[in-house]
Amino acid sequence: MKTKKLFFLLPYSLWIVLFVILPLLLIFWTSLTGTGHISFENFANFFTNATFLRMTLNSFWYALLITLFTLLISYPTAYILTKMNNQQFWLMLIILPTWINLLLKAYAFIGIFGQGGLVNSFLHLFGLGPVNILFTNFAFIFVATYIEIPFMILPIYNAIKEIDPALINAASDLGASRWQTFKKVIWPLSLPGVESGVQAIFIPSLSLFMLTRLIGGNRVITLGTAIEEYFTTTMNWSMGSTIGVILIILMVAVMLLTGEKTKKKKEVKL
Repeated sequence: MKTKKLFFLLPYSLWIVLFVILPLLLIFWTSLTGTGHISFENFANFFTNATFLRMTLNSFWYALLITLFTLLISYPTAYILTKMNNQQFWLMLIILPTWINLLLKAYAFIGIFGQGGLVNSFLHLFGLGPVNILFTNFAFIFVATYIEIPFMILPIYNAIKEIDPALINAASDLGASRWQTFKKVIWPLSLPGVESGVQAIFIPSLSLFMLTRLIGGNRVITLGTAIEEYFTTTMNWSMGSTIGVILIILMVAVMLLTGEKTKKKKEVKL
């Protein structure tokens, strides 16, 4: 039995070592050896340069806005979805956009928000066009929120779906209003789904770079765009690796802060 376990564990272990651990070690080593010898000069430059600090704040700010707007849209949607008939059909419609390539969706929104796009054509009917929507912060946040919504709805939907209806009925029988039932029963019990959704949205949003280029038009500067710039334009792989290491550390910190806190069960001795 142990031999079989080791046999099936070997490919997984090799995959993790070759494509996760070694790349991370390589990035960390490159961040320290850009000057020809081991040095923390890049890290010191990052934390003392106002441009890098501003990029870090921008990354957190945009990730926070995207996560907040996604949560405000997704939670009511997931809650209503649990009350509807044919839930699997509606779930399929929500998941369906995730099957489309991200690049295709970005170019679709370029056509929608462009000067001659669908939005401006509609506004032109009322004599309001053309409006510069593309290459703005609004366009970037809107498109990023739209793309990330399914990844917030699904965990919240699953968390609400798993709530025992008897608890909600008990709250109603005890005289709790709908708001009190939501505040005291539904919301606390659905928090694991919210935490999973926040992780699924906030962490990837920290490193967005494709949407910042195509939709933000280089006006939205984040750590993701800085990494791309250093690796593909300036060819300063050492500084790009340094930013990558810092971004990984920030992502791990966010995961630890937003992760589900396991509560120790206390044994009650009678």
